[in-house]
Amino acid sequence: MAEKVDILAIGAHPDDVELSAGGTILKSVAQGKKVAIVDLTEGELGSRGTVRSRYEEAANAAQILGVEHRENIRLADGFFTEDRDSLVRLIKAIRHYQPEIVLANAVEDRHPDHGRGSSFISRACFLSGLLKIETSRNGEDQEKWRPKVVYHYIQDRYIKPDIIIDVSEFREKKMDAILAYETQFYKEGAKGPKTPISGKDFIAFLEARMRQVGRDIGAEFGEGFTVERPIGVDDLTTLI
Repeated sequence: MAEKVDILAIGAHPDDVELSAGGTILKSVAQGKKVAIVDLTEGELGSRGTVRSRYEEAANAAQILGVEHRENIRLADGFFTEDRDSLVRLIKAIRHYQPEIVLANAVEDRHPDHGRGSSFISRACFLSGLLKIETSRNGEDQEKWRPKVVYHYIQDRYIKPDIIIDVSEFREKKMDAILAYETQFYKEGAKGPKTPISGKDFIAFLEARMRQVGRDIGAEFGEGFTVERPIGVDDLTTLI
């Protein structure tokens, strides 16, 4: 049985969504919208932590964000491709959650899985709407479903956003969700190899990025997204 949500946030790795769209998810949940998260991989190639710790951290972060559901479709970290089996795994999740909006990885980024994830997610969203692709989940046949829009969040490398969400009220709680990944990000006294995201400087970068993006719309903190096609607007006066 489908568990319909308004927004489905998808990331190549556990923590992708929190880092770049955590404030938007928190704001959406506060507005009464239902949100779910799908992680494509278990992040098993990460230099720090384990698969088990990543699952525990992802669950803790999901609780902070207030999402309805979170699942992992267990594609191969670093090696997933747009083959039929992999795409069908995500199609099943899309058809299960029936989102109106999908949030997806950045169209290009430092980590190759992010750009690859972006293309993979967009393709799965399109294929999910094709009647002749038949799928079932938990023994039940699924109906075709195509999200109305796919918005791509911005990750490590700066991309000029097409949409900016004011997340000023949710900055602190977003950071709580990020820091729920205790093995991945800065924590006083934590041990493990140094990575591009494990130091204090990365936390400072995240805040600076939110300030940079927010400034463009006169907000203290913002999150940006790019679009695949033009957005229709009913009322220009509702824009900020």
